[in-house]
Amino acid sequence: MAQLSPEQLAHVEQWASDGANLNQVQDRLRSEFGINLTYLDARLLMLDIGVRIKDRPKEVIKAPEPASAPDNLDEGVDGLEDLPAGSVKLVADHITIPGAIISGKVSFSDGQLASWHMDQTGRLALTGAPKGYQPPAADIPLFQQQLDLLMQQAGI
Repeated sequence: MAQLSPEQLAHVEQWASDGANLNQVQDRLRSEFGINLTYLDARLLMLDIGVRIKDRPKEVIKAPEPASAPDNLDEGVDGLEDLPAGSVKLVADHITIPGAIISGKVSFSDGQLASWHMDQTGRLALTGAPKGYQPPAADIPLFQQQLDLLMQQAGI
């Protein structure tokens, strides 16, 4: 993990107090200081320096029920199908895939189903979608919010 100077730490603290979320802090570290951190490294940095991201009023994202989360896309995608147009739903696997700290399934607003996982270095992977598939741009913030919620619930 990168070591930040006192000036950089002060900036991070100010961004957080101004209401920046973790993704925004990560982006600003990259753009303003040239510090590239994975999502997980950024979360660990915030914990290490004792900076808490303020909870802002935002759209309520209902957490999926653990019992309804499918173990894979081939076995019961209940809960990921029949969603209203424009919605994104993320569920965590009951049993995380080998080599990952968390894994699950996602249904994007265009109806595409895929599997996702995050490895120990914080890299996020999307599998099971057609080669070259890119989720709709509007789905990315929703995916990130739901992933953050699932990670908090899992204690990651």
